[in-house]
Amino acid sequence: MLQPGVKGRPIDMNESQFERVLGNASRLAIVFVGFVVLLMALQAGQVFLAPVTLAIVIGLMFGPVADRLERWGVPPALSAGIVVLLLLGVIGGFGTLFAVPLSDWVARAPLIWEKLQQQIANLREPLQSISDFQAQIGSILGTGEAMSVTVEDGSAVTGMAMLAPAILAQIAIFLASLYFFVATRDHIRMSVLSMCVTRRMRWRTAHVFRDVEFKVSRFLLSVTMINICVGTAVTLAMWAIGMPSPLLWGAMAGVLNYVPYVGQAIMVTTLVAVGLGTQTNLVDILLPVICYASINFVEGQIFTPHFIGRTLTLNPFVIFLSITFWIWAWGPVGGLVAVPTLLIAQSIISHALPSKPVQPKRPVRRTKYMSDRDELLANAAQVIREKRHGDDNEQRKQERLEPPSGTAPSGIEPGGT
Repeated sequence: MLQPGVKGRPIDMNESQFERVLGNASRLAIVFVGFVVLLMALQAGQVFLAPVTLAIVIGLMFGPVADRLERWGVPPALSAGIVVLLLLGVIGGFGTLFAVPLSDWVARAPLIWEKLQQQIANLREPLQSISDFQAQIGSILGTGEAMSVTVEDGSAVTGMAMLAPAILAQIAIFLASLYFFVATRDHIRMSVLSMCVTRRMRWRTAHVFRDVEFKVSRFLLSVTMINICVGTAVTLAMWAIGMPSPLLWGAMAGVLNYVPYVGQAIMVTTLVAVGLGTQTNLVDILLPVICYASINFVEGQIFTPHFIGRTLTLNPFVIFLSITFWIWAWGPVGGLVAVPTLLIAQSIISHALPSKPVQPKRPVRRTKYMSDRDELLANAAQVIREKRHGDDNEQRKQERLEPPSGTAPSGIEPGGT
C-alpha cells in the first residue's frame, strides 16, 4: 500500500526513527519478560518438571528396547513394565557397587578429616598473610572490622527428614512418567500428528519424532557403553596403583561422566581431597588424578569423537552453557538432561527452520593440506562468486533488452498517432 502524494513511498518509510526503535524495543522487552517467566516456571515446577523430563529422556533411550519387545509380541503395557524393571536393576547394580566400598570410606572419614586439618594447618602462614592484608585494606577504607564467616549449626538428620518426602515424590513421579511414556509413546506420536493441519506439517513433525528418538537413544546408549569402559579402566588403574576401593572410583567415574566438564571436575576434586587425606607423598597424592585424567583424555579425544562424533554435532560452548543452565535450574537432574535437551532442540529447529546447504555448482577440489573448515570456506566463497557472476549476467541481459536512451517504446513511432 502506497501513501498518496509521496511519490509512491511506502507508509512504513514515513515512520519516524523513534517509533521504529520503540517498536523494536517493545518486542525485545516482550521476549525478555517471557524468558524470565520461563526461568521462574522452571524453578517453581522443579518437583514435577525435572522428573518428568528425565523420564522422557530415559524413555527415548530405552525406546528401541521396548520396540524390540513389542515386535516379539509383547504388549506395550508389559514392555513398559519390563523397561522400568530393567532400569531399576541397573540402578540397583550401581548402588551395590557404591554401597560396600562407600561404607568403608564413611568409617574412615574421621581419620581423613583429621589429616585434611593437618594439611590445612600447614597453610596457616599464607592465610595469616591474607588476613593481615585484609586488615590493611580495611584500615585504608575506614573500617577496622574483619570479615567473618558464621556457620550455623544444623542437624543433618532433620534436613534429611525434611527432604525425604520431596525426594520420594520425585522418584514416584519419575517411575510413573517413565512407564506411561514408554507404554503410550505411539499414541502420543499419533495424537500430535493428528493436530497437524497440512501434509507438509505432518511430514516435518514425523521427521522430528524420528530424529529425536534416533539421536537421543543413540547418544545415550553410546555414552553408556563408553562410560562403562571408562569405569572399568579407572577401576583397573586404581587397583594397579594400590588405591583403596578401586570399584568405588570406577563406578563414580562412570556415573559422573554422564555430565560433561562438571562431572570430570567433581571427580578430580574428590581424588585430590582423598589423596590429601590419606597420603603424605606428593607423587602418591597426584598419581590417582594423573591416571584418571589420562583415561579421560583418551576417552574424550579418541573414543567419544569416533562413536558419537557424528551424532553430537554441537558446539562445546553451547553444551557448557546448557549444562550450567540446567544445573542451576534443576540441580543434578538438570546435568543429566542438559545434552539430550540440546539434541531435541536441534532436531526441532532443523526441521522447523530448514536451511539449504552451501554447495556451489562447481565445488572446490580438496587438497591434502585442506581441513574441513578450509573446504567449507572455499565452497562458500565459490558460491558468492557464482552468485555475483549470475547477477552480472542478469544485469547485462536486462540492459540489452532496454531500448536506447532517447528512443520511444517499441512499436510506437515518434510523433505518430
